[in-house]
Amino acid sequence: QLQLVESGGGSVHSGGSLKLSCVASGSALGGYGIAWFRQAPEKEREAVSCLGVGADSTHYADSVKGRFTISRDNAKNTIYLEMNDLKPEDTGDYYCKGLDGATQTAYWGQGTRVTVSS
Repeated sequence: QLQLVESGGGSVHSGGSLKLSCVASGSALGGYGIAWFRQAPEKEREAVSCLGVGADSTHYADSVKGRFTISRDNAKNTIYLEMNDLKPEDTGDYYCKGLDGATQTAYWGQGTRVTVSS
């Protein structure tokens, strides 16, 4: 069973950068689709970016295009989300998700908090 642990959140000012990591254990990450979601206070969880099993299949929410980059390192069993030019509206809890395409089973991490002040 896939287990995910996020890290790298923190507090930054507008225009700052953070790089989130999500380390997987229990299974090899290479066979899973991966994604980052976020949830702002009192708002629904929303998808930020996703990456298919093939590294050439990436998608970004319009609000983060050009600023965020999703990547995976299968050798380290780790997912990354590099976030640049952060804005206060990027504030929230960020979660990584792994999706087993064969069973459609989703696995979630516990989240890491990002706070961006103006």
